[in-house]
Amino acid sequence: MSSKEQLSQGVMSTGSHTRIFPDVEACIDCGGCVVACKRTWELPRDEQRISISTMLEGQEGAEGYNASSSQALAKGMDPGETSIPMQCYHCENAPCVSVCPTDALRKDDDGFVDVVDDLCVGCQYCLSACPFGAPQFPESNDGGIADFTGSGGTMDKCTMCEERQDVGKGPACAEECATDAILVGTTEQIADEMEKRESEPFFNDEAMHVIFGEEAEVFN
Repeated sequence: MSSKEQLSQGVMSTGSHTRIFPDVEACIDCGGCVVACKRTWELPRDEQRISISTMLEGQEGAEGYNASSSQALAKGMDPGETSIPMQCYHCENAPCVSVCPTDALRKDDDGFVDVVDDLCVGCQYCLSACPFGAPQFPESNDGGIADFTGSGGTMDKCTMCEERQDVGKGPACAEECATDAILVGTTEQIADEMEKRESEPFFNDEAMHVIFGEEAEVFN
């Protein structure tokens, strides 16, 4: 990808088998990613495919680690306020795919986790299985409680802007992130970029294995 096409330093490559992953050290909870996603996909006001989850709001981290929450966690210390861009990470070992009873969720040959709308019955098993809260049920008619008859409506989630990547563009959230907190590229590219930034993955080993599978070892 040429530098003219790359609108964000966080987008290192696009297309088949790219991954998306947050650098929590860089996230400032500005909400730009949420706005970019809504505008790009014309989502209703009360729907969103990416959100910012803030933990320990207003609290200081351990001495010397106030702006290094992932490093603090890695050393078993208090990370302080931490903001995490949460979306579908198109996991290698996607638990949503494993539990879907109708095969409405599939990991395609390019590595994206896709939803087949016609097969989704709104059972919300995927919502229970996903550790990142990615599945959304905007048509749910019962406040989030659904059964196998489909009262949850059709599931919606981040698509990683697969259509944009098909034409060489990065996901809207990553391209418009003011601090390059959303990284897009191969697993190795993401790991190398985080090492350059002296950032550590925020998630524990189990979650990293869900997201990256055996490739999670490159972050160690």
